Amino acid sequence: MNYKKMGWVCQIFTVLFCLFVVFSVAEAGNNRDADGRLKVLYHIDGSDVGVAKYAMALINKHMEAEGGPDKIDIKVVVHGPALKLFDKETVDPALRKKLAMIIAKGVQPEMCQVSMKLFGKPLSSLEPGFIPTEHPVAVKRIADLQEQGYLYIKP
Repeated sequence: MNYKKMGWVCQIFTVLFCLFVVFSVAEAGNNRDADGRLKVLYHIDGSDVGVAKYAMALINKHMEAEGGPDKIDIKVVVHGPALKLFDKETVDPALRKKLAMIIAKGVQPEMCQVSMKLFGKPLSSLEPGFIPTEHPVAVKRIADLQEQGYLYIKP
């Protein structure tokens, strides 16, 4: 066995490992904003009211786990069949309550502009607190947020 050769292999491995750690830490830093808040994106697009209520509960718990709403920047993007779940005429009372809780803590959910057109539901017909997505197409908005370092969660 050539121990001199093994020494070089160990040194190369160590350097590569250190680079991996440095780049991993740097990448993890991209998931925080300038104020150190964790950036997280919640994506809701299904028609299951149970999943939507679960998502709202997760968002609330996530804020608690991070130490409060001022420690986390949460974006919520809703589109497709999920739009119907937030119609103020037919919304599930428990979903309404959970949505109001996260809005009261500073979360501003976004509704897909294209979905509103497709379903014929203007923003005014939805639960209060929604804003239109920054980009008309929700999947583009989701991709943009991920590119900005938002961690993606789809309940």
